[in-house]
Amino acid sequence: MPIPVPVELLDFIRGGSTFIVAGHEEPDGDCVGSQLAVTSVLRRMGKKAYPCSAGPFKRTEIKPFEKYFVPCPDPAHGDSHSAGGGMRVLVMDCSTRDRVGKIPIDGLPLAAVDHHLSGSPWGDVIYLDPGAPSVTFMAAKIIGELGFVPTPEEAELLLFGLCTDTGFFRHLNADSAEAFETAAALTAAGASPKKIFAAINGGKSFNSRLLMGRVLAKTRPYYGGRLLVSGETLEETEQFGRESRDSDMIYQLLMSVEGVEAAVLFRQENPGECTVGLRSRDRIDVAAVAEQFGGGGHKNAAGVKTAGTIPVLEEKLTAAFAPWFP
Repeated sequence: MPIPVPVELLDFIRGGSTFIVAGHEEPDGDCVGSQLAVTSVLRRMGKKAYPCSAGPFKRTEIKPFEKYFVPCPDPAHGDSHSAGGGMRVLVMDCSTRDRVGKIPIDGLPLAAVDHHLSGSPWGDVIYLDPGAPSVTFMAAKIIGELGFVPTPEEAELLLFGLCTDTGFFRHLNADSAEAFETAAALTAAGASPKKIFAAINGGKSFNSRLLMGRVLAKTRPYYGGRLLVSGETLEETEQFGRESRDSDMIYQLLMSVEGVEAAVLFRQENPGECTVGLRSRDRIDVAAVAEQFGGGGHKNAAGVKTAGTIPVLEEKLTAAFAPWFP
């Protein structure tokens, strides 16, 4: 069952006059959608609100939102001590302090809104619902509890995030009626599913299709083909460009293979550091695997950012799947 919005969170929002609305580094649709929608409602409440992000805005569908984010105000200046509660922080879709990046939020009253089971939520007020399909889903509930109906622009942001985190609803199970009710309400408020689908899945470069083919051609099977692994080297990044990455489509294609239960995608970000994405079907908890390497996420979608190279990390990480494939 979804967890209700804490009264303490509503009081935290109502009691503040100025807010930094932060999210995680390398934001996705759920992160920017929840940040910008909540920022809009705060401003409608007569409050000052600053949507802040450490970036970078890498994803094709996320880049158009970068222009709405502003430099964070210095808590030591301006209206940080103004009447009506002073400066406060709302952190959306982020389970650990380090993933916020260098945004100056330490020492300020802080509330966190998140749905990641792994990690260490922190703050004076925590609204954590691991069963929620997205943080934008949670943000829609917060907005409703504050007595507002989303504007068409806010509804578009909220549905964009909900569609992002649910894979346009393909990750939802039979207990997801409330997610569809929320989607219906947001559509009634003016959001366009057609427009959002085009934003998420369209606008890809020709190089992105070439890079996808390269990554798929290198796929390696483990555990009798139940785990598929591939990766993107630094040389391929230099050849095709960082803007050519399309992880979600690669995961879809790998997970569509008969008998596959999990997929792992490595990326060599620089000579000494990799990012790793993990996806699975219902049975395998990839968040538990990711946590062994300092990462985290959801049961069926997780990630890791760690020192190392693809060959070394692939050996270690694929071995960590052994308990799931006896």
